[in-house]
This record gives sequence, C-alpha cells and structure tokens, in this order.
Amino acid sequence: MKKLTLFLAVLLICNHVLLAQKTALLINTYNRSSTSLNGQWNYIVDPYENGYYNYRYEPFDQQENPGKGAYFLNAKADGPTDLVEYNFDKSESMAVPSDWNSQSEKLFYYEGTVWYKKSFDYKKQLDDNRVFVYFGAVNYQADVYMNGKKLGTHIGGFTPFNYEVTNLLKEKDNFLVVKVDNKRKKEGVPTLNTDWWNYGGITREVKLVETGATYIADYVVQLDPSNAKLIKGFVTVNGKEASDKNVELRIPELGIHKKLKTDKEGKVSFEIKQNRIEYWSTNNPKLYDVEIEMEGDKLKDQIGFRTIRTKGSYILLNEEQVFLKGISIHEESPFREGRAYTKEDAVQLLEWAKELGCNFVRLAHYPHNEHMVRLADQMGLLVWEENPVYWTIDWENAATYENAENQLKTVISRDKNRASVIIWSMANETPNSEARNIFLKRLAKTAKQMDPTRLISAALEQSAYQDKPNVKTISDPFADVVDVLSFNQYIGWYGGTPETCKEIQWVIEQDKPVFISEFGAGAKQGLHGDKGTRWTEEYQAYLYEETLKMLSQIEQFQGCSPWILVDFRSPRRPLPEIQDGWNRKGLISEDGKKKQAFSVLQAFYNNQGLQKK
Repeated sequence: MKKLTLFLAVLLICNHVLLAQKTALLINTYNRSSTSLNGQWNYIVDPYENGYYNYRYEPFDQQENPGKGAYFLNAKADGPTDLVEYNFDKSESMAVPSDWNSQSEKLFYYEGTVWYKKSFDYKKQLDDNRVFVYFGAVNYQADVYMNGKKLGTHIGGFTPFNYEVTNLLKEKDNFLVVKVDNKRKKEGVPTLNTDWWNYGGITREVKLVETGATYIADYVVQLDPSNAKLIKGFVTVNGKEASDKNVELRIPELGIHKKLKTDKEGKVSFEIKQNRIEYWSTNNPKLYDVEIEMEGDKLKDQIGFRTIRTKGSYILLNEEQVFLKGISIHEESPFREGRAYTKEDAVQLLEWAKELGCNFVRLAHYPHNEHMVRLADQMGLLVWEENPVYWTIDWENAATYENAENQLKTVISRDKNRASVIIWSMANETPNSEARNIFLKRLAKTAKQMDPTRLISAALEQSAYQDKPNVKTISDPFADVVDVLSFNQYIGWYGGTPETCKEIQWVIEQDKPVFISEFGAGAKQGLHGDKGTRWTEEYQAYLYEETLKMLSQIEQFQGCSPWILVDFRSPRRPLPEIQDGWNRKGLISEDGKKKQAFSVLQAFYNNQGLQKK
C-alpha cells in the first residue's frame, strides 16, 4: 500500500512538472518574427490511445524508457526484425490549421485521440536567440512533444499557448508531435453538452516564434479609464538579464517617445499625458502605430484609444451614449464546412455584420481567433468576448474553476490592447445556485483585477416576475455583479408564438444597461409559407418584427445581439429536411444566402432612432 501511495505521489509530481513547463503566453505574435508550421501534417487516429499508454494503461511519457511504442518518439524500425507498429511518414496527412471532422468523412463524428506529426528544419537567426512553438488553439487537450521530449499539456479548445523549444531544436530533422483529444468531459470547460459542433484538431495556426535572449514579453498601452488624456500601461521583459533594461515607447503620430528602465522583476510602468488623442470609435476606428523597443528587440502594434463605461442605464463610448447594434457569431467558416480560422473567414463574417448595420458583435460561446478582434479594431466593430462557461458545468470542482479562470486569463492577455473589445463575458445561460454564483463572482473579480478598463457581463436568463407568466424580469444574483445586464430570451420560439410578444411586459429593477444577448427563431433558407408556420423564412422574419417591438418597450434597452448571423452545425439539431444537423437560427444560410429576417434586423438598425437621449 505504501509503495502504491508513493508511486501515485511520484506520478502527480511528474505530471505537475510537465504541466508547469508551459511558458507565459507570447503577446502579439502577429508582429513577431515567426516561421509557419502550417500545412500538411501526418496523422494517426488512436481511439484506444495505444500510442500514449502501454498495455498496463501506464502513460509512456511518465516512463524512463518508454520503448518504441510511444508515438511521440516518431520511431522507425531499425531493421527487418524490429517491431514498430506505427509509421507517421507512411500515414495519411491533413491540413493544419483545420479540424479533422470536415477533412475526413470517417472522422466526421469522431471524438477521441488523433496524433499529429510535422517534420521540419530550422536555423536560428542568431545563436543566442530563443525559439518558441506557438499554437493558436487545439481542441481540446493537447500533449505536445518536440523531438521526443514532452513540452507540456494544454487544456482548453479556444485559447493560444506556447512552449520554449530553444534547447531542443536542431538545424535538421526536427519533429513536432501533438496528441489531440477532443473527448467531451463532465469536468471540462465547456462541459459535455453544447449546442455547437465539437470540432477536433489543431484548429488554428502553428508557428515558431524567434526572439532575442532577452525579449519584450508583455505590455499594455491603454487609456486610464478615469482620465481620457492619460495613456497608462506597462512593459515586461523576459530573460536572464531582464532587470535594468532600457525600454523605449514610441507613438510617432502623437509625438510620444518615452524612455523607461525595467525594475529588478523586468517590468516598468508608465503614464503619459496627451491632449491630441483622436479617439477610436465605431464611426472613426482610429489606430496608432505603437513601437516598443528594448535594446535591439523591437515590437510593433496597432492600438486604438477609447473609453468605455456605464452610467445608470447607458453605455458610454468616449463619454457618448452608444446603442449596441449587434449580432452573435459562431466560429464557423462561411466558405467551407468546418471551423473558421483564416483571415478571409473573419473578413466575410464581419463584413456581413457591417452590411447588417451592426456596430457590435458577440463572439460566442468561446474565444474566437485573433483575426476577428484585430479586424474589428480596423472596421469599427465593438466586441463581446466570452469564456466557455456554458450551461451546466462542474461548479464545485476546483480543477474546473482553474480551467475556466486560465481560459479567461489567456484571452484577456491576448486581447487586452484591442480597442474593439469592450465586454468580457463570464458565462452563458448558467442555472442559478450558490456554487455557480461563487464560481462566476470569482471569475468576474479576476477579470476586473487583470483589466479594469472593460465591462463585465454574462448571458443570463429571464424569469417570471412575481409568478406572473406574462411579466418578465431578471432575478439572478449575478445581475448585481455585471456592468451590463445581458440576458437571452426566446419568446415566440421556445415558448408561444410571435404573437405572444405583444402580451409580454418587462420589469427590470436594476439600474443598469439592458442588453439582449440572444433572441431568434429557426428558418430553413428557401422554405416559404404563412408567417404562422414554423421553419419558414416568414415565421422567422415575423418573430424578429414582434420581438424588436417588444424589446424596445424596455426602458433600459441599450442593444441586442440576436442569435445568430449564420447557420452552424450542431448534433442537437437532427430534424430531417429542415435542420439536418444544422442550427437554423442564422440570418444567413450555411451557403451564404440571406433570409428575410436579415432585412428586418437591417432596417431596425439602419432606420430606427436608436440613440436614446
């Protein structure tokens, strides 16, 4: 018994060490020197995880001599008598980034382990430079190995991560192996049940990022939320000699050239008074070129300056009231089946939103790829980003909370300098309980500590007011925590018909902006009939008309993001000849054809007097 206890303790320590090897997130990989590892990767489907466990179900990567059966070793037979039961180089290949579901018919519904392998050569620009392997996202768990050595494990399907590989790289014949497992888990974030497709694979870009021996690791350059004439922030430097480093911050168009010096922790904070700032807005998405230089290491970014806050029931952008004309978006490609990951995907989705008349997009229900927020910066679209705390997760599991908090911290770290991002959302449609309330409050506190410049929200649910079925309210305790009171409602679809909207009254007791994060109805594009017949374009359009009238009666109503821009795949939607595995609530079909409701919402956004005085 003592030996078993000791063995388990050693396993836990080893696992902790392996997980701890992940380095801090590299910020702004957009503008760093990098080499793409995108393209064709060899893969092996491994539903029994034979490449990870031996026949005693012991992990190979926790054994001193795992033998050639471990797939991460990329082993080859040494001779005709040598037994090796896999071969990456002779296996099929698939594109990275992408998902396996849309690339192989036999993997369409597959949930489990797939091993990926990429071989490459690499020569550093300078001998003392450092190199990191960066992943935009892998769904859901990634065990990463370089040249047979484990780099670490990352959990979470929509957040970036990286590992330093400087000491493992060779000039010739490197191989990177990734064990990808997209099995849904009760303790996962999100959990077992979601209303979108569980695309597996290396779903965003992979690249090698080269830095100096000491490099600019992180920075914030933002307006002080209480003083729009003050640019504040920090720069951190990473390396053995990070202290007492000379750092220069330049914003040439504003005539800013600030000389700084890092402290013993490699960090320096700054404040810069500036009276000539042209503020970023939806009508004028002004971005400034920002340069940060540290003794030869130079990093550029494009940053907009704006303030966002609430005052009573109003949302103020640069101290002017803004009505959020929004739409919800899933990360589904508009050009092909599968997960969206290219810049072209993001351009099309956001251009449709602009055509709709939007000044705001809700990126649901997880962090989307970085193209989306950077393009939103350029296009003047405000953004809601969401942590995948969706429906019912394991609220009392400490590891589940740590997982959720890590994903939240990562997306904040990645996007904290994006002017477009104004709302961090903690969750979507989560049931009220004491454990859940503690969980969400902790997340909100973390978000505020990391980033006090943006608003906090969550997609809550409405309920009956004083047991009156036709009077709706928000009685969720988390409503007291959020800055923007957001909730989903589907009157006329999941309850009643569009006519029901005429009977509904709202009693919102919180003195906060009210934002309707979802409403909608399903419609098969091209299916026509009476407006009282479900699944027709006419029914969906009629529901939009009646819902918008109903919502406009809410005194604190400050915007909405109907569900959803484009039809998307979901295994929860099997109705033959109508859904066929697609959620049909999109205003645009999966093949890019607009439904009648698109024009209804477009007219509401473009023609109605939306700015409340």
